[in-house]
Amino acid sequence: MKGSSEHGETSKQAPLGSSRGVSKGVSVLDLILRFIAIIGTLASAIAMGTTNETLPFFTQFIRFKAQYSDLPTLTFFVVANSIVCAYLTLSLPLSIVHIIRSRAKYSRLLLVVLDAAMLALVTPGASAAAAIVYLAHKGNVRANWLAICQQFDSFCERISGCLIGSFGAMVMLVLLLLLSAIALARR
Repeated sequence: MKGSSEHGETSKQAPLGSSRGVSKGVSVLDLILRFIAIIGTLASAIAMGTTNETLPFFTQFIRFKAQYSDLPTLTFFVVANSIVCAYLTLSLPLSIVHIIRSRAKYSRLLLVVLDAAMLALVTPGASAAAAIVYLAHKGNVRANWLAICQQFDSFCERISGCLIGSFGAMVMLVLLLLLSAIALARR
């Protein structure tokens, strides 16, 4: 059967240039997500670290003061966000190298491990701070802890706002891990 041809699916491989374009796009998105996470962690650490409020009590000589450093959980929050921000800043050059050399495998694997470690650091910091913020707003009747946000309202508003940047950075780190996994799987 000289003239017969086989009918069915044919496989066409994508041109090599489009694969590089996708890898470069993933690397650019990686860099953008790192910048967003840096902004979130830096803003959270600075805002929490500068949070305090003083209330006068009967006279101007007796005052009640609320600071982030009064609660070790909020101090851990500031330290964790600062460490993650420093790491993300130091990882920017490596992310830029991935844009230039999209085939870099071991450096991307290193970023996956370190990104996972930073996610493991920022998650308990943000979660513990969220628990303290909840207690500050609602209190706990069974433990006889009163809600302090009725008196220290600007303090509570500020520490509540700090959580947004930290939880946003958590989401960015998860997306960075997914992007790195996609980039490594394409090799």
